[in-house]
Amino acid sequence: MGAFLDKPKTEKHNAHGAGNGLRYGLSSMQGWRVEMEDAHTAVVGIPHGLEDWSFFAVYDGHAGSRVANYCSTHLLEHITNNEDFRATEKPGSALEPSVENVKSGIRTGFLKIDEYMRNFSDLRNGMDRSGSTAVGVMISPEHVYFINCGDSRAVLYRNGQVCFSTQDHKPCNPREKERIQNAGGSVMIQRVNGSLAVSRALGDYDYKCVDGKGPTEQLVSPEPEVCEILRAEEDEFIILACDGIWDVMSNEELCEFVKSRLEVSDDLETVCNWVVDTCLHKGSRDNMSIVLVCFSNAPKVADEAVKKDAELDKYLESRVEEIMEKSGEEGMPDLAHVIRILTAENIPNLPPGGGLAGKRNIIEAVYTRLNPHRDNEGEPGAAEEGGPQGRLAEALRQMRIAHRGNYRHLLEELLAGYRLAQL
Repeated sequence: MGAFLDKPKTEKHNAHGAGNGLRYGLSSMQGWRVEMEDAHTAVVGIPHGLEDWSFFAVYDGHAGSRVANYCSTHLLEHITNNEDFRATEKPGSALEPSVENVKSGIRTGFLKIDEYMRNFSDLRNGMDRSGSTAVGVMISPEHVYFINCGDSRAVLYRNGQVCFSTQDHKPCNPREKERIQNAGGSVMIQRVNGSLAVSRALGDYDYKCVDGKGPTEQLVSPEPEVCEILRAEEDEFIILACDGIWDVMSNEELCEFVKSRLEVSDDLETVCNWVVDTCLHKGSRDNMSIVLVCFSNAPKVADEAVKKDAELDKYLESRVEEIMEKSGEEGMPDLAHVIRILTAENIPNLPPGGGLAGKRNIIEAVYTRLNPHRDNEGEPGAAEEGGPQGRLAEALRQMRIAHRGNYRHLLEELLAGYRLAQL
């Protein structure tokens, strides 16, 4: 399940930009993880004849950040510089690849960068066993190319609803499971050979050494799925995010939350920061990264929405003050107690998709002002990670997020692992 910190690292990396009729913002947070293994790419204006094209991607690394970081810097050049992508280039003219050339070039670029990284000494000799998912979009004047390899995800929000979503590559998916088994592997507790939670990734060379099998036939495949969609006037925004975001918010929840936040702020970095903060408060224990790409038809700041949001903030501030004053005679309540009281109330105009977690920062700011010497005791998620309670709680939380059905055998294995940890 990975290693966790005693407290989450909530500092954020941000960036933003604009061009080609697009605006983008991004945010990433290490969160509860011991290391930050996410990376990203944002290029508005692709060099060498594709200045009216743009490329954005998120990489979710595991077992280290080596592969994710390299891909964030070099994947685009591996895509645009290969012969399949450039197949329609005419001497002396700008590069204008066809749809099929783009799709073929993206696939070839993934296979080539995976083959290239395999020769890095630390990856070749096993000193580094890292891998990474990759989810991205290449946006031309006419098309959006959605690119996915792993379980990060991209969604397109058009005309007030989720229009498209990439599909996660999980070992339990029938097509993925068949490939894994044909390569001599197995799927146990929803993982490749009981270990890796994704069935497609860059890197992860321990899972790519089956003799007689090509690169796309291995236990873990570097082959992306590529889907092209014609752009439309109704396109509003695209979200790229790692599973640290999607673990706690559905496609619809995240899009509705982003839409509501765009109506109160035109600062895309701020909107992305609200997303990662909300996901942290919803219980995400992973690194979190999001790239938000807005088209010209994206939601605009609305005076009525700004007014309602300010009224909500003011109400929450006064309500927290009331709760703490009322409890003052019995001693200062912990933050978890305040949150439980607010959760039980029917508070109007909370951010759709985010709920009370979307306003947790407001609540914490008031609580800290009234109780400046507080510690983390009693706060949600503050259980000691190294203790039995923390390990069991994390095991059950991971099961709840990853498995929606009745997986008795999984629960038994998790509990067995918990008992062994106590010996």
